[in-house]
Formats: sequence, C-alpha cells, structure tokens
Amino acid sequence: MTVPRLLVLEAFLDEPECERYGLELAHLAGLAPGTIYPILVAFEAAGWLTSRAEEVDIHLEGRPQRRYYRLTASGVTAGRAAVAARKQRTQRAGARRLAW
Repeated sequence: MTVPRLLVLEAFLDEPECERYGLELAHLAGLAPGTIYPILVAFEAAGWLTSRAEEVDIHLEGRPQRRYYRLTASGVTAGRAAVAARKQRTQRAGARRLAW
C-alpha cells in the first residue's frame, strides 16, 4: 500500500461514517487533487468506498457538482488493517535503526 493511499484512508478513518468529497480529502490528506481521484476510483472498484453525486443546482451554488465518498464496512475494516500494518512496519524499522 502506497503512502498516498494510506493518507487517504487515514483521512476517511478519522470519521468513518462521514461523507467526503475529493477536494476536501485532498486538503485532509495533504495531497494534490490529481493524486486523490485515481485512489478514490481504485478504492471504489475494490468495494472500500461508495459514492454519490451531490444534488445541487450548479447555477445557484456557483460551483460544480461534487461527488461524495464514504467508506463501506469492508473499507473500514481493510483501511484500519492497512494503516495498522504500516505503523507496525514503521515501528519495526525504527527499532532496527536504533539497535545500531
């Protein structure tokens, strides 16, 4: 699992029941919007996310329609496991460096 994917998962896992849109996730994860969208597509294809188009009048709002994403139950489980595994690998690597 790549670091950008982990950052996106962590952004979702801060509030797993909350819907998020792409630009919001980019800010939360500290990533460029162009990095976020391929990750969201991959997570949705894997069944980790669901998405829905916002129902908004773009002329009244003065902005484009947003697509909202939410973690599925399997996404929460898999995301937590991936983040925990990464933290464990990082801690082990740090411990090995300190042993020198």
